Amino acid sequence: MRLCLRRREFIAGLGGAAAAWPMEVRAQRSAVPVVGYLDPGAPESSASSAVAFRKGLSETGFVEGRNVSIEYRWGYNDYGRASELAADLVRRRVAVIAALAAPWALAAKRLTETIPIIFGTGTDPVEMGLVASLNRPGGNITGFTSMNTELGGKRFGMLRELLPNATRFAFLIDPNAGTAANAWLKEMEAAASAIGRHLDVLTASTNREIEMAFAGMMQRRTDALLVPAQVLFNNRVVQLVSLAAHHRLPTIYPRRDFPDVGGLMSYGTSTADVYRQMGLYTGRILKGEKPADLPVMRAAKFEFVINLQTARLLGIDVPSTLLALADEVIE
Repeated sequence: MRLCLRRREFIAGLGGAAAAWPMEVRAQRSAVPVVGYLDPGAPESSASSAVAFRKGLSETGFVEGRNVSIEYRWGYNDYGRASELAADLVRRRVAVIAALAAPWALAAKRLTETIPIIFGTGTDPVEMGLVASLNRPGGNITGFTSMNTELGGKRFGMLRELLPNATRFAFLIDPNAGTAANAWLKEMEAAASAIGRHLDVLTASTNREIEMAFAGMMQRRTDALLVPAQVLFNNRVVQLVSLAAHHRLPTIYPRRDFPDVGGLMSYGTSTADVYRQMGLYTGRILKGEKPADLPVMRAAKFEFVINLQTARLLGIDVPSTLLALADEVIE
């Protein structure tokens, strides 16, 4: 009887040990990959970007909370935090870093040569020093360019067609964007020179400075305003549209978010498509592909939206040529 008991105890102990070991192995094997998500904006204003990114991830089979985890890091429009937030993700040894702006991608690139980085930028990634070339990015980084900087001239032309008698244009820019801001200025000044129009450049980095910039435009008798696709302005849609309406200043914006809430018109890359594509690339890397083998992609989907109700309130007759070009006319 004692022999049977000891034998049962031995088998039970062996079974417990055997069960414990596979459990540890299973835990290791079932550990989900972690994606670091660097967004220079804020959660409440960048929610649609995160949704589009997760959609792209899901199309490769990765669903947050099921078989992938996402560590979100928000910059709240403070470019000075780029290195700090990128360093935190590097320390955590995430599987991939998705950076939704060039300065944030550059910060991550300086900190790691091993963790794959997927970027989204509106400027030329070669000029920014992100990659060696679009076709052969090299290293541990690749991504997407929305070409928003290059679209500045196109927006200028649309505004001029809308207001053929306008002579004084203004361009609002956040100087804290560094080299990206310089790229914007270069593009817009070249566009103004090409059509022989005057361009006032105004800077703003806070809500108060945005208000002061509009007051300055009224003093200069500005005819129309161009707003670039910068994080600061993308996160202040309602403020910018409200100020433009208050001062009756025709304005063209970079994203459809603006005419959706009363802005006059917008032309730019479909940001939802860019962030979805970033999610797709992230998923492909999680499956084993290397950034060096994935070419930098250029945006292929653009949106031109006109708010006809706002045009009427401003007393503007929108030319039929512009209406024919519009992807959507908001009545």
